[in-house]
Amino acid sequence: MEAMLLRLEDKDDDQIDPLAKDWRSKVRELSYDIEDCIDRFVLNHSHGDGGSTANFVHKAIQMVKTLFKDRGIAEEIRRLKRLVSEQSEQGKRYYDINQCLLASSSQPVLLDPRAPALFQEARDLVGIDAPREEIISLLRCEDKEHKVVSIYGIGGQGKTTLAMEVYHKITEAAFDCRAFVSVSQTPDMKKLLRDILSQISKSHFDQSQMLETVEQLIRTVKECLKDKRYFILIDDIWSVSAWELVRSALPVNDNGSRIITTTRIEAVAKSCCTGIAAQMYQAKPLSHEDSQRLFFKRLFLSHDDCHPDLRKVSNDILKKCCGLPLAIISIASLLANRSKAVEVWVNVLRSIAAAVDKDSPIDKMKRIMLLSYFDLPHHLKSCLLYLSVFPEDSLIDCQQLILLWVAEGLIPGQDRESMEQLGRSYLNELINRSLVQPTKVGGDGATVKQCRVHDVILEFIASKVVEDNFVTIWNGNGFSKNYSSNKIRHLSIQKDISSRAEDIAKTIKNGAQIRSINIFGSNSVLVTKHATEFLSSQVLRVLNIEVEYGKCSLGHVKSLGQLKYLRIHNYALVGKLPQDIEKLQHLETLDVRRQCLQKLPASIIQLKKLVRLHVYPSVRLPDGIRNLQALEELSRIDLDIQSIKFIQGLSDLTNMRKLEIDWPYFTEFLDMEGHKKACISLLSKLFTRLRELRVWGSDAVATRPFMSSCVPTSPPLRKLVLNTRDLNCMGPQISSLVNLTRLRIFIRGEAGKEGINILASLPMLLSLTVGLFNDKDGDSGIVYPRNAINPQGFQRLLKFHLRCWREVALEFEPGAMPKLQRLKLHLMAQCQFKWEGGLVLGLQNLAGLKHVDVDVNCSAAVADEVEALENDIRDAAGIHPNSPMLQMLHQATSRDGDGMDDTEKIKEPNQNIIMEQKIQGFMPVEFCQRWSSPATGRWIESSR
Repeated sequence: MEAMLLRLEDKDDDQIDPLAKDWRSKVRELSYDIEDCIDRFVLNHSHGDGGSTANFVHKAIQMVKTLFKDRGIAEEIRRLKRLVSEQSEQGKRYYDINQCLLASSSQPVLLDPRAPALFQEARDLVGIDAPREEIISLLRCEDKEHKVVSIYGIGGQGKTTLAMEVYHKITEAAFDCRAFVSVSQTPDMKKLLRDILSQISKSHFDQSQMLETVEQLIRTVKECLKDKRYFILIDDIWSVSAWELVRSALPVNDNGSRIITTTRIEAVAKSCCTGIAAQMYQAKPLSHEDSQRLFFKRLFLSHDDCHPDLRKVSNDILKKCCGLPLAIISIASLLANRSKAVEVWVNVLRSIAAAVDKDSPIDKMKRIMLLSYFDLPHHLKSCLLYLSVFPEDSLIDCQQLILLWVAEGLIPGQDRESMEQLGRSYLNELINRSLVQPTKVGGDGATVKQCRVHDVILEFIASKVVEDNFVTIWNGNGFSKNYSSNKIRHLSIQKDISSRAEDIAKTIKNGAQIRSINIFGSNSVLVTKHATEFLSSQVLRVLNIEVEYGKCSLGHVKSLGQLKYLRIHNYALVGKLPQDIEKLQHLETLDVRRQCLQKLPASIIQLKKLVRLHVYPSVRLPDGIRNLQALEELSRIDLDIQSIKFIQGLSDLTNMRKLEIDWPYFTEFLDMEGHKKACISLLSKLFTRLRELRVWGSDAVATRPFMSSCVPTSPPLRKLVLNTRDLNCMGPQISSLVNLTRLRIFIRGEAGKEGINILASLPMLLSLTVGLFNDKDGDSGIVYPRNAINPQGFQRLLKFHLRCWREVALEFEPGAMPKLQRLKLHLMAQCQFKWEGGLVLGLQNLAGLKHVDVDVNCSAAVADEVEALENDIRDAAGIHPNSPMLQMLHQATSRDGDGMDDTEKIKEPNQNIIMEQKIQGFMPVEFCQRWSSPATGRWIESSR
């Protein structure tokens, strides 16, 4: 059956007779039913012994129950065999059912370095300069009138990229506030309005959490903007009504405010320009020359590297793409995976010609997507289609995506670790083919951390999953067409479904075939009142709940299940996990780090296959943690509230690879010294085998004892977060971390020349965050010497982030940090005139610099100090030969700082982009001792 389905999946829908297409769907559903039947049989025989000979009666009863279940399954198998025979006879009328396909290669796929480059630098964008300057000229106006520019054009034409280029090009100093939001086809107006507030006013955003209606949020946004000169980018508007709702929150105040909108629909663009000073701008296709540049950039280093015989074919291919950037990138990515032979390119040209010659430009775009889809190997088709479970414009965590693929059985294999590596290869291949867009790349430049799917591609994927009954989607306009006519296999609820929550809960309860449930958005009613029905299906593999509010209590596990992935992500009321969670014997990932739990069920220690456990820091874990021998990742636990027995058991987990802990050192246990010794012993043991360790809030003096365990050996540690009081005294310990690629270190006192040299000596370091505090709280009055970065050391460093909560000045000497691409500085403006030349010197000496982000702390500073610091940075960036992208932010008070992500935001050419806004929490005075920021998840000491 699988061979037959694979054979048919290779056929374009136009190549299959409608009867054969219907037969294909029936066979696919039948194969799902057979898998479910086998899974239930295996589960019936996997309940185990109970571990005691005294449990004879229980085992005897269990055997009788199993016999009755087996009898029912035997009947089901007979029914399925009869259906198989019927479908086999029907299939013989259309195809030879014995044909099989060769297995696809499972060689690891590396990220093509040219693929992320397509979504990266502004100076590398193709054909962007002239339209960008034209729109800027449309926005320019001498007086203070309110002005709107609406960009419209078909999907895949680069409207959002163009708008974002204008958004970044216009200097921030010209406006009091600015914001970027995406509306999408099924807008969540509450989320959108809160998104605007999060970018224009932190205080108003905090207060908005208490507002329940759209009308209240509109009034709040309007009140916040009424006296300000603002710059707002509203992306991807699909309807006049959506625009009118957004517009009602944006006051026309004659302060010189500017709005840019993007839409695919001309009527919507006209609506955006009604009644105010406004201009419509129709996005234009790329010229033939720009199309060539974009096409050859994906395939070769330059146009000159293309063989002359291929140029003629490439010109014909580009004519079929009509200057649509997304189409050009898609076809180029398709060819990148083929031989660079003329006959191969000619065959692709014929396929394109047959698909698009009679269509309109937007139809051509969809047909080209279809060609790219059918060119995928079978294993990649399912992985691509699975992306439809995420709402439009989602920024998708790549590690989470790979774990979902594995849990869903989309990655072949038996060894979990190799399956996850294969999943990374699959993702890289989808990115190489430009079907998935990277939005954040790790410090090594080769690991994509976050990705998204272009709207046009997502539309295509959504239509395919409905046709194949792969995913059933609720997106605000109701359920997809396959809801009532087919069994639900994978359920994705992407918008609020409160009005039908009870009906959907019944569907889930009775959905014996549901393999995964993904819930997003404002579905508090469904999650709060009906979460007890979520664990009803025996074949459920994934339960992923990502809602804004709601108390999620899952109740009891109805029966032994196959659940492998359980994630509850919200900042709501205290919820509960099932007390009989031990029934989930296949569970590998339990992620409740954003769910306020008081404690975990004691039976969790019976989950023998649990690999990842992520909890909220205030959760107390059971003492028998040593039973979880498969555990590799644990975060984020507060050692202060854990028992000594738990801490001792944790040190026995030999497979532990990633650990994140809070160690604020305010222990509530009577045996304070014994508790401290147990913590140091734990970290000393694990330090020699961990790959990632994050220690937050620890006493700076306490870090040295467990660090000493790494000398003279070289631990395999790759990432480390640490506090220390004297960097110089830890020189041997830090220097021994020769495998370290990412380091966040927070130092109280002076780093000094020796301390900088210690960090510079780490040979593999790619990303470094340094936080500098005064040795004592308050202003010490000490003016430290300027910290100089010399050419020795930091030879591989790509990202450097300096966060200062005291007086610090920097100088980059010629040749310093030769490969540094991203520099982020958090500087105190009040110190600008304490050093000759200002706080930062030598920016032009950073030869590889591409991005400069500066957070200016204006606390206790006067206007001249702030202005002088900003001018110094702008002047240095302006004369730098690379013309790095500069972003400057202001802060009235110092923020909680947890360092820089080992990731990089990518500006996307010719693609839509969603800019993630991180809102870091301010600490209210009335909070005592410790507070966990809902925005950063970090514990903060109130003394700071």
